[in-house]
Amino acid sequence: MMTQMMRHLAAPMMVMATVAVPAAPLMAQTVKRELVRYDNVQIEVMSQGRGPVIVMLPSLGRSGRDYDKVAANLQKDGFRVLRPEPRGIGRSKGPMEKLSIHDFARDIAKVVEHEKAGPVVVVGHAWGNFPARQLATDRPDLVRGVVLAAASAGKVPPGSTEKPINAEMREAIDGPSHTELPEEKRLEYLRKAFFAPGNDPRVWLTGWHKETHDAQGYARNNTPVDDYFAAGTAPILDLQAENDTVAPRRFSGVLKSMLGDRVQVVVLKNAGHAMAPEQPQAMADAIATFARRVYAK
Repeated sequence: MMTQMMRHLAAPMMVMATVAVPAAPLMAQTVKRELVRYDNVQIEVMSQGRGPVIVMLPSLGRSGRDYDKVAANLQKDGFRVLRPEPRGIGRSKGPMEKLSIHDFARDIAKVVEHEKAGPVVVVGHAWGNFPARQLATDRPDLVRGVVLAAASAGKVPPGSTEKPINAEMREAIDGPSHTELPEEKRLEYLRKAFFAPGNDPRVWLTGWHKETHDAQGYARNNTPVDDYFAAGTAPILDLQAENDTVAPRRFSGVLKSMLGDRVQVVVLKNAGHAMAPEQPQAMADAIATFARRVYAK
C-alpha cells in the first residue's frame, strides 16, 4: 500500500470532474461543488482532483476562488483539493455574530470529516492561517500538516515592542473591502498591503465580502493567540512572501524560533501578501513538495 501511495504522489494526473465552474482561461480543469451541513451551518465546498487531500482556506473576507490557479496546479500534481467557502460567501451560511477562531475551525473540521480521507494537509492563506492552526490544535486527528501562507505569526520576536500589525497597516488591509471608496484609493490600499511592486492589484478590486470580513475580524480580535499559535504538534510550512508588508520578513523567524524544527521556511520571490494571484505556480510547487513529504511519513 505504501508503495502505491508513493507512486501516486509522484505521478501527476489530470482528472475531469462533472460540474463546470468558470475559471481562468489557462485551466481546463472543472470543479465540483457540494454542501456540508451540521447544526444550523452549511459550508459550500469546491473540490477537484483525486489523490491525497489538500484543504485550502482563503484570506480575510475573500473566497476560495482566489486559489483557482493554485488549485488547478495542485490537481495536475496529483492531489485532491478542497476549498471550503467561509460563512457568508457563496452558499456557505450560519451564525455570523460573536464568532471565534474555534467556530471557523469547526466548519473546516466538518468538511474534513465529510471527506472521510483521514488526516489532511491544510493551507491557510493570510487570515486563513488562524483557523488552519486552530484546527490542528483542536482536532489533531484531522491534520497531517499545516501550510501557513503569507501568515502573520500573531506574535513578535521576544523583546520587540512592535505590534504584529500596526494601525496604519490595518487600515490598508481593511480598506479594499470598502467598495464605496474611490477605485484609486482602494488600489492604493491594495498596493500597500497586498501586492509586490510591479504586480497588478486590480485582480483584487472585486471579490470582497464585507459581512464575512467583519465576522472574521471579530473572531481574530476575540480569540487568544495562544489558542491557535502552535498549530498543535503538526509539521508546518511557513510559506513567506519576499515583499510581504503585512507579515514582514523581519518577523519571519518567530514561528521557527518558538516552535523549532517542525517549522520549515520557504520564501517566494516577487510576491506580496496576496501571494496566490501573484505567484500561483511557485505557491503550488511549495505546497506540493511539503504535502508529498508529510504524506510519505
